[in-house]
Amino acid sequence: MKFIVVGLGNFGSALSVRLTSMGHEVIGIDGNRQKTEIFKDLITQTICMDVTNEQALETLPLRECDYAIVTIGEDFGASVMTTALLKQAGVKKLVSRAINPMHYKVIQALGVDLILQPEYEAASRFADSVLFSGVSNSFDVTDDYKIIEAQLPDRYDGLMLSEVDFTNRHSLLVLTVIRTEESKSIFGQPVKRKKSLGLPSANQKLKKGDLIVLFGKLKDIEGLLHKTED
Repeated sequence: MKFIVVGLGNFGSALSVRLTSMGHEVIGIDGNRQKTEIFKDLITQTICMDVTNEQALETLPLRECDYAIVTIGEDFGASVMTTALLKQAGVKKLVSRAINPMHYKVIQALGVDLILQPEYEAASRFADSVLFSGVSNSFDVTDDYKIIEAQLPDRYDGLMLSEVDFTNRHSLLVLTVIRTEESKSIFGQPVKRKKSLGLPSANQKLKKGDLIVLFGKLKDIEGLLHKTED
């Protein structure tokens, strides 16, 4: 896929490098030449450009890219202007980063396809890991519903999913079970890898150390995983 990422700050540069390493074509853009020089060997292509200049922006292959992503964080005006110009240019998919509630509302009004809130999402995941025992990852679906990845409570070791009955007893849906399996590297060294067991069946036996991926209401997740219950 082809991406244009505008803004090579901490988030934008990390995203661009990651997408490039995954084999995608990425054009990373920033108004600071030092940043474009730093990442020129890590991103498919970097360009130093004033993205609030409509004529300059038109020199980019906007129609050919699959996603245009605005990751500008500090400069509210530049973020909104760039997002508006890209929307006007008719890019296939437009994604923009919001750094506060006002920023979110303005970008939303412009009609972007997706709004990123990396700071909020990172803070939410950290809070979940502190408040809920064993949570290693989480995703907010709505204000009330979450998808979380958590360590299986020890009390369920050796039980089948039907015996635990997450759905009826806890009002939670088990999306999958992730298990760590040990294999050997090409040098014969032990290597641990996480493997999803796919869509779980009722007779799936659970083991200590498993990660369970659950979907449900926040209050029900709290009831199952809150530290005071373990």
